[in-house]
Amino acid sequence: MNLFTVVIIFSSLSFFGYAFSYFYGTHMKKEFKRFGLEKMGLFTIILEILGALGLLIGVLYHPILIISSLGLSLLMFAGVLVRIKVKDNIWISLPAFLYMLVNAYIFWTAIN
Repeated sequence: MNLFTVVIIFSSLSFFGYAFSYFYGTHMKKEFKRFGLEKMGLFTIILEILGALGLLIGVLYHPILIISSLGLSLLMFAGVLVRIKVKDNIWISLPAFLYMLVNAYIFWTAIN
């Protein structure tokens, strides 16, 4: 298994964990409420699950990897913008920014 595949699996499992924490805890729901996006929470989580699944499928079926990594990059870009809007500090915003970069890296590598 090469480093690129490890990065894909890491990102996918991270998004699965983040998404499922929405259903099994209260923190994520409180965060969406704090952002003023509580009605978008479930939709966002569904997009994360689809993106995470797409990354795993994309290891075998390349076009799905391209679509999924681009989608997750854009989703995390939106997350960074939301964090800026609510004036979160850099440390709280850093995970969204890093996952945006990781998925942008996956996308960029996949199209080249």
